[in-house]
Amino acid sequence: MTTTLARPPVRTGDDRRDANASAVLRTVLDHGPIARSRVAALTGLSASAVSRQVVDLVRLGLLRERRELVGGRGTGALGRPQLPVDVDTDRLAVAGLHIGVPYTTFALLDLRGQVLYRQEISNRGRTGFAVLKPLLERLPRLIAALRGGRTVVGLGAVTGGAVDPERGLMLRHGPLGWLDMPLRELLEDATGMPVQVDNHARALTQAEILFGHPAARRSMVQLFVGHVVDAALAVAGTVHQGPPSATGDLGHLPIADRLADGQADQQVDQQADERADEDADDAALCHCGRRGCLSVAASDTTLFEAAAAEGITAKPDRAQLIAAVQQGDPRADRLVRERARTIGRALALLADVVNPDLLVLTETFAVLDPAYLDVVRAEFTLRSHLHRDADLLIAQQRGPDALAVAAGAPVLGELYARPVRALAATPARHR
Repeated sequence: MTTTLARPPVRTGDDRRDANASAVLRTVLDHGPIARSRVAALTGLSASAVSRQVVDLVRLGLLRERRELVGGRGTGALGRPQLPVDVDTDRLAVAGLHIGVPYTTFALLDLRGQVLYRQEISNRGRTGFAVLKPLLERLPRLIAALRGGRTVVGLGAVTGGAVDPERGLMLRHGPLGWLDMPLRELLEDATGMPVQVDNHARALTQAEILFGHPAARRSMVQLFVGHVVDAALAVAGTVHQGPPSATGDLGHLPIADRLADGQADQQVDQQADERADEDADDAALCHCGRRGCLSVAASDTTLFEAAAAEGITAKPDRAQLIAAVQQGDPRADRLVRERARTIGRALALLADVVNPDLLVLTETFAVLDPAYLDVVRAEFTLRSHLHRDADLLIAQQRGPDALAVAAGAPVLGELYARPVRALAATPARHR
């Protein structure tokens, strides 16, 4: 992938060094291995400024020189400016936690967002502080055992619901029973390392901007559908953070069961509409007091409970429903397709309001099977008034590693935006 970054703005004062370092580091991330002269051309920085930044970034463990790519020709002083540099994926790492309802994902990542280690830890139905207690006890030993001589420069912690990254607070997570949970403080006390906290949809968006589709750098919307339903928006490579610390609350977006009268009505599956009409009065009540909210209509909780109620699975369980779908159970297929259409309607509304360059969907079945993404795209095409090309809608490309990468994305985002300042916060004992 090649993505040319816009030339950085001229800065003065204390942040200039970090701004220039960030410009060089992000360019090497996108184009490396790359010669210093090419970095200068892409960033607009002078050759001498790039050389100074490269020296500093190599010293910090963020970049490395790739002498093996030029054989014996890059070892002399005259050839040094053409010696390729690349992101160093051997010396540093970041840790991450994605705290979900059924399980927590722990991960260790390199600086290109590649997963070095991933483990899913069951939450065993716990809520409140009980979710965190075993993690706080286990994390220091886990990180120490897995870092393998690398410097772990920080820990990311992401979850659904309303999160305040500035204060490190989990403001509200209904399914986990969290209210004003001091997540950063608890994790920093347990691990002794800097912690970056964020909402998982924003973290997924940050990961897409750093390591994903080139269009994400222009504008994108990320929709996460799990036990909670969250969305995030980014423009010009910056993830939107609204007041107070929320991108928005997409979960309460009303999802109509029927289209307005007209030509489009005739294209909708008549049987699906009839079922929707019959079930409308029995739709699950959202905690906001209304019916028809996306957070209820599309959530994993609703889907898994429906599968258990119809006898498709023995209990509301992700793995059992996935197995039923993969074994060709037509009832399981119908439930997943119905949810896919609900998601398509929501994405059509989002696309018509925001008109982004890219829509990214993180949802179990669209990631596992392109056929279900096609269902989402078909509904999206039918419902969107802008008639955008459905190819702008993609499923999360990292598959099982998506939440692991998202968990480390807050730290990696900070590292690429302010590399010098970010590394200054790493305690010596983690080096």
